[in-house]
Amino acid sequence: MSSTPSAAPSFADLGIPQPIIAALEARDITSPFPIQVATLPDSLAGRDVLGRGRTGSGKTLAFALPLITRIAKGRHAAPSRPRALVLAPTRELANQITDTLQPLAKAMGLSVTTIFGGVAQGKQVSALRGGIDILVACPGRLEDLMGQKHVMLDAVEITVLDEADHMADLGFLPGVTRIMRATPAVGQRLLFSATLDNGVDVLVKRFLDKPVTHSVDPASSPVAALTHHLFEVGNAEEKKDVVEALAAGRGRRLLFMRTKHQARQMARRLTSVGIPATDLHGNLSQGARERNLAAFHSGDVRVMVATDIAARGIHVDDVDLVVHVDPPAEHKAYLHRSGRTARAGAGGDVVTLVLPEQRGDVRQLTRAAKITATPQRVRATDAAVRDLVGELADRVDASAMPAGAATKPEPQPVRRKASGGAPAGGAGAPGGRGRGRGRGGAGAPAAAGSNGPGRQAAGRGEQRSERPAAAVSGGGGGRGRGGSEGRGGAEGGRGGAAANQQTRRGQRSAAKGPKGESRGDGVRGSGARGGSARGGGRGSAPVTYSTSSGGGAGFVPMTQR
Repeated sequence: MSSTPSAAPSFADLGIPQPIIAALEARDITSPFPIQVATLPDSLAGRDVLGRGRTGSGKTLAFALPLITRIAKGRHAAPSRPRALVLAPTRELANQITDTLQPLAKAMGLSVTTIFGGVAQGKQVSALRGGIDILVACPGRLEDLMGQKHVMLDAVEITVLDEADHMADLGFLPGVTRIMRATPAVGQRLLFSATLDNGVDVLVKRFLDKPVTHSVDPASSPVAALTHHLFEVGNAEEKKDVVEALAAGRGRRLLFMRTKHQARQMARRLTSVGIPATDLHGNLSQGARERNLAAFHSGDVRVMVATDIAARGIHVDDVDLVVHVDPPAEHKAYLHRSGRTARAGAGGDVVTLVLPEQRGDVRQLTRAAKITATPQRVRATDAAVRDLVGELADRVDASAMPAGAATKPEPQPVRRKASGGAPAGGAGAPGGRGRGRGRGGAGAPAAAGSNGPGRQAAGRGEQRSERPAAAVSGGGGGRGRGGSEGRGGAEGGRGGAAANQQTRRGQRSAAKGPKGESRGDGVRGSGARGGSARGGGRGSAPVTYSTSSGGGAGFVPMTQR
């Protein structure tokens, strides 16, 4: 295992090309971090490297610099055959890696693209067909595209596994194994991980050839520049008040919750009291995730409420405070959450809120994470809370909330049907078709031979407009579903009552037709006042539709209906 030099060399001393150094300086990166100093000589020489370092230690540049430097020496990629592959466990981390790689790759004339699930694959496939030098991918979508023959990995020269321990936690190791098998065995492999447990060591033994191991920190070391606080609260209501107080400052705050629902509700609650907050969790679409992250990056929204999905891959400068609103389940999650502040050597504060029933679990958590902090009982107005909040930000009115703030969606109008039993279709509503449940108003007489559409039918409880009637409004015969018909204009209300006794459409009608016949409500009558037993309103001879094969005169098969 190599040791970190006492006097850190420059990027030029380590062999980084000048165009890349200029791109780094444009981002105010002028000297390498310890993990970069430790790994670059071996990775630039083409050796397999296993790098371990705590979160925020500069691992992304530790593999990005040698990857771009070495790939730039060869030819450009063929369609659908990238020359370098970076695997990341989450979409957020994949995007952050791409953001780091792109300006450096551009300086060397290389192309980069990102593929992950949750979005349409069309643009990703088009980019691959255009020839991509460096592909940053999440395992799930990459396997999908490999199965569809949209991407082949037989030309990959360098493969990087970033946050390999988190991939193991998410159950990606079988997929990662299949992907690694699809890359050439002679290619260079770089694996970066905070720990080597949960099967990561199996990947190392299987796919890395005599790897050189560099570890600049113990596997579970906390960030030295962090200050940890354990705030005990009496109950859930006190906890909400403390959270609101901690979120009220001017700096950026990152709040962690255990569930997606809680994260969404907390963000909306803070926004409702004038503290613009956004949320980040697995239920959001990719567009919503990117929009919310952009609002947090830009400072339009200064509070983000997230689940553990945000513990990896979020790199936002100047996050002053991380709050474990819900303590995590295990110490690695605590360290990754906390690492969202105090990045690149900066300082930061981490607060864990502890309910009475959580004291034992938090005690074990801090012991495993090697955190030393004294629990203290607090309320929202105590000095310990005010000191962390600092200068208060002005509350924002609801009408002036930025676009990224989480708000409760406006309630949608509910379309309700008319209550059952209301009069349906009676006289005086031209063209109205009434559907009541069990009752129908007595229709006005219809002129003989008229085409009056104001008919009544039982069972739906709704009113639907129809073309204006040419004759007197009201129906000739009120018709009930299931085949029961009214007996003329004066008896129009009986159809609804009869229909309540026959609830299934298509049963044999009350007229007792031949066996096997289903009359439904496809019955037309003469329309004369009190005339035919099937009074309808068409002025034509009775015609009965039937599904039976026989029937005789007057029957029309349903296929001709």
